[in-house]
Amino acid sequence: MDRSNGIGECVCCTITLAFYFAREYYTLIKELPTGKGFADICFLPRGLYMDKPAMIIELKWDKNVQGAIAQIEDKKYTDALKDYHGNILLVGINYNKKTKEHTCIIKKKCFDFFSPHTFKESGICKK
Repeated sequence: MDRSNGIGECVCCTITLAFYFAREYYTLIKELPTGKGFADICFLPRGLYMDKPAMIIELKWDKNVQGAIAQIEDKKYTDALKDYHGNILLVGINYNKKTKEHTCIIKKKCFDFFSPHTFKESGICKK
């Protein structure tokens, strides 16, 4: 996400603040190299909290949340977490400059030791 407009930086700071309260449970990685680009933000559960899902967050500005999720999937950002064996939340967040609204979609990638990863969409929320 282009953070030069200040809006992207604000969203990133908000997510970082959320991490501040969850830092006992997660390690935060900004601009996670994935081989086919960089995931904007990634939350990885710490050792004692592997029951919590990892999160890959893609931020957009005047685009759409479906495009953010598609980017995570098309560029195979989850491949960077190949050694992680738990659920992964794919999070797309878009800020609409005209309406001043954020939209968010979260898609859950469930890990199953006996079959490949499968995707289940968990919903769309507007803020």
